[in-house]
Amino acid sequence: MDLRQLRYFVAVAEERHITRAAERLGLQQPPLSQQIKTMEQELDVQLFRRKPRGVELTEAGSALFGEARALLAHMERALDVVRRTARGEQGRLNIGIAPTASFHPLAPKSIREFRARFPLASLTLQEGLSNEIAEWLSDERMDVAFVRNRSMRVDGVIVHPLAEEPMIAALPGNHPAARGRSGSLALKSLRDESFVLIGPPGTGLHDETIVACREAGFTPHIGQQAPRITSALGLVAAGLGVALVPQSMKTVKMTGVIYRPLSGPATPKAFLGLAAQKNNPSAVLRKFVASVRRMASA
Repeated sequence: MDLRQLRYFVAVAEERHITRAAERLGLQQPPLSQQIKTMEQELDVQLFRRKPRGVELTEAGSALFGEARALLAHMERALDVVRRTARGEQGRLNIGIAPTASFHPLAPKSIREFRARFPLASLTLQEGLSNEIAEWLSDERMDVAFVRNRSMRVDGVIVHPLAEEPMIAALPGNHPAARGRSGSLALKSLRDESFVLIGPPGTGLHDETIVACREAGFTPHIGQQAPRITSALGLVAAGLGVALVPQSMKTVKMTGVIYRPLSGPATPKAFLGLAAQKNNPSAVLRKFVASVRRMASA
């Protein structure tokens, strides 16, 4: 017995008439009658009692009817899952996100919109610095990530540029340049300050800060290194240095920290990109990357 025969049996049981069932299935009546007879012979039971105006299920037929409908429904669900997965509407996606990337509106908005459009897709988020994300992507523990490092180089991974935003200075509240309600300052005016750097060398904002200071004509004095942006801002609030952070970090209010825009001909920019595995066959990954890139371009 196969699934095709079960479908024939269910159609006859629901219609209670072989001719109507044959019409529903797009068959002729004789072949359908023969299929039912073959099933009865294989099972060595009578499934239907013939009546003048149709058929009715026997007790054995009723038992098979319930199981057959459940089996066919389960098969349809399985096929539907396969089709949705192939279309990228269902599946698992491990997403990495740099600590400051979550403050840029594009990252949370794109994740939120993707979940709304494809609620059956399972998304797992994990925060990590550029060097951690590079390792996770390399050994396939992660599928895609929002990164701050424009120079990330990982075999089998492509980085799609999404956006750039100005970097601003995070200053202790008692810093002379923090006085007043607003006002920009030149990066070179901070040449004598101790800098709080976010992450180790090779991570996005660490390297962006070094490059920006050198382009402004000085090598920064590194006072502290912080593993995450929140700890970096905590060090700034404690008066242990200044930090360069993406402009979107202005939404983070912390007592003792004042943000100031940077002025000058070459204001440093913070990069935001989407790093993804090149050869990952996942349809949900392809759909996610396309969705994020479309939002970025819009």
